[in-house]
Amino acid sequence: MTILVDRDQVISGPALVPTERDLARDHGAELTIGLVNNMPDPALKATERQFMKLLQAAAGPCRIRFHCFSLPSVKRSPEAKWHVESEYSDLSDLKRRKFDGLIVTGAEPVTAELDQEPYWRDLTELIDWAKANTRSTIWSCLAAHAAVLHLDGIARRRLPAKCHGIFDCDVVTRDPLTRTAPAPLKVSHSRLNEIVESDLVQAGYQVLTRSAQAGVDIFMRQYASRFVFFQGHPEYDALSLQREYLRDVGRYLARERETYPRLPVSYFDAATEEKLARFQKKAEHQRHPALTNELPGLNLRADIGAGSVAAVLFRNWLRYLSVEAGGSIPAG
Repeated sequence: MTILVDRDQVISGPALVPTERDLARDHGAELTIGLVNNMPDPALKATERQFMKLLQAAAGPCRIRFHCFSLPSVKRSPEAKWHVESEYSDLSDLKRRKFDGLIVTGAEPVTAELDQEPYWRDLTELIDWAKANTRSTIWSCLAAHAAVLHLDGIARRRLPAKCHGIFDCDVVTRDPLTRTAPAPLKVSHSRLNEIVESDLVQAGYQVLTRSAQAGVDIFMRQYASRFVFFQGHPEYDALSLQREYLRDVGRYLARERETYPRLPVSYFDAATEEKLARFQKKAEHQRHPALTNELPGLNLRADIGAGSVAAVLFRNWLRYLSVEAGGSIPAG
């Protein structure tokens, strides 16, 4: 899938096709961005839309050619595999050309150790390729953990409980990526593991943002490409954490997981949290998939600020890519 993205286009789905008028306009600088989308099947299309909307909002006068890929070794359902094969470009196409920027998402783990994942070889080859063939690459969540393990042998550590919710993150190092970012940055995190800050600093990484509750948020390292690592998910829309929580409730009721999921931190409003606590007691007593029909209505807190941080980060990232390419994206 190759998509032309600019601020005047309306995104209605993953298959954007520019009109002749769009192509004829002078859009100024042009950047080529790749998304290697390895998210699990239920989140596959939502992730495409989230990143496309972010790039559209951040592009300004810049024209972006947006290509979607997925690691072929990520296990997929027949439906998701068909979507990838029919809508995405082949990964070999990525390695035949240079990209200005690359975004690589995580994948749902299927083994206890990252280097035992079925997609490990494909992912490490991509990491090595991106060092020399992009101006900057963003590694998100599990992809960030895999990258630092491959590059510097830094192993992630299992958390006592899932880090899941909206967390206040503070800028700890001044950097163009976080210029004009709101304080604090409200960022979605959803992970079972973490990279410890002391391990990163010892290996030469620069920590840009951190949360008192969730730990390191954004960190970076400069190679020929500027590698930016997100432990969180700034691209998540307002309902992403809700979808994950309901998915995990369904898995518990279907006996596909042993423990009932914890509520996302600072996400649902107080009344919803009370209703969900009552539902949990009932679910633990009458564990059955049919109970999903009795889930209460859900309301989010008014101050979660989904998307506001990502809009700043991605505008600054595109500005960096544009300057490196010899163009510019005006500040604003």
